[in-house]
Amino acid sequence: MAKAPVLTPQAEDFPRWYQDLINKAELADNGPVRGTMVIRPYGYGLWERMQQEMDARIKDAGAQNAYFPLFIPQSYLTREAEHVEGFAPELAVVTHGGGKELEEPVVVRPTSETIINDYFSKWVQSYRDLPLLINQWANVVRWEMRPRVFLRTSEFLWQEGHTAHASYEDARDYAARIHRDVYADFMINVLGIDVVLGRKTAKERFAGAINTLTLEGMMGDGKALQLGTSHELGTNFAKAFNTQYLSRDGKQELVWQTSWGVSTRMVGGLIMSHGDDNGLRVPPRLAAVQVVVMAIKGDEAVAKVRELGDRLKAAGLRVQVDDRVDTPFGRRAVDWELKGVPVRIEIGPRDLEAGTAMLARRIPGGKEPVSIDVLAELLPTVLEEDQALLLKQSRERRESRTSEVATLAEAAEAAIAGGWARIPWADLGPEGEAKLAEQAVSVRCLVAEDGSVPDADDAPGTVAIVARAY
Repeated sequence: MAKAPVLTPQAEDFPRWYQDLINKAELADNGPVRGTMVIRPYGYGLWERMQQEMDARIKDAGAQNAYFPLFIPQSYLTREAEHVEGFAPELAVVTHGGGKELEEPVVVRPTSETIINDYFSKWVQSYRDLPLLINQWANVVRWEMRPRVFLRTSEFLWQEGHTAHASYEDARDYAARIHRDVYADFMINVLGIDVVLGRKTAKERFAGAINTLTLEGMMGDGKALQLGTSHELGTNFAKAFNTQYLSRDGKQELVWQTSWGVSTRMVGGLIMSHGDDNGLRVPPRLAAVQVVVMAIKGDEAVAKVRELGDRLKAAGLRVQVDDRVDTPFGRRAVDWELKGVPVRIEIGPRDLEAGTAMLARRIPGGKEPVSIDVLAELLPTVLEEDQALLLKQSRERRESRTSEVATLAEAAEAAIAGGWARIPWADLGPEGEAKLAEQAVSVRCLVAEDGSVPDADDAPGTVAIVARAY
């Protein structure tokens, strides 16, 4: 009888494979309240590395970290009509506290545009106070009817940036800078996901925004996942909260604003972009553990892996030593493969005699013996090769499964078959977008013919990217 696979094969049941992997790789568990999740240490290590990489880029863009309250007076959300309408179905509202009914209900933070604008209106007095660039790392609550761990949970972790500017042009350019230099740079060069940069249609914009820029990735099953967004808010919130500044000309002017965010959804995107039937594959630039050095058995092997681990750490690699020789080697190897650590260095008694180690590469697969003495010099090159391979595979999947179509029917057919479609927006339009939605197919974003982000929905040559989505 054939041995049952550790994971449900992707081709057999992709959603089941995803859930199996989260469980077997010890990434997360369902929380006690429906729609919540417990992120386990290995999964949280992935998020911590994402935070570190993103935080550095956000600060390079000039934003500073701050923190705002979790509880927001309900009246704040009602000040911007489109915003409250967009979030009303997802709100969690607290009506009692300290054993008493509250005078005014408070909303558990779904996003912070309203409360941050209340403080921006106090902090901004003059053009000298602008631009005001704020970011916070926080949790938010959006009551989710169809939860999936990492992808859609009622509580999730994220960063949300909020900025105020003296002009429309400055706000527009800053939203585009975050979209391109922070989000796209991170997702392409660290996560190894070949995202498409575009703008959302009017139907899909963030509630209260005048423009939403998005980054869409194709997952292993051909569906799209929105991995991040950057919004131009215009003066909508400035009007609602009376956020004004004294211009150089001595006039009172409304500020122009942006907001932007990415979340723990990126962990789900990482899993579904790079995982295979053997488990997760973590991009080396992201991995909290790039190399695991494993003793197969024997006291001498244990001493050697500890020594080698120290040497590789000194060379700047992120290393974990696995010297648990009381646990069967095969079980440990499968666990590390499930977790997607890019490189395993395996050392046993025979390897010590030969002065070699077995080098196992998770991303391309395969094993080969390598001299122990060259590992510190060799591994950085190996890791960069494997990082590049993940991005190449992500790009090739997207390109091979994207069809150029001319009709609504062809666009729907391509999406339902498990791919993306590109169709001229002029041939689709809002009416076609609404018809696609009836088949659970959506316009993920609008792009220019050359792949750049169009200036407006109706810009000449604008193309719609159509897909089923998570």
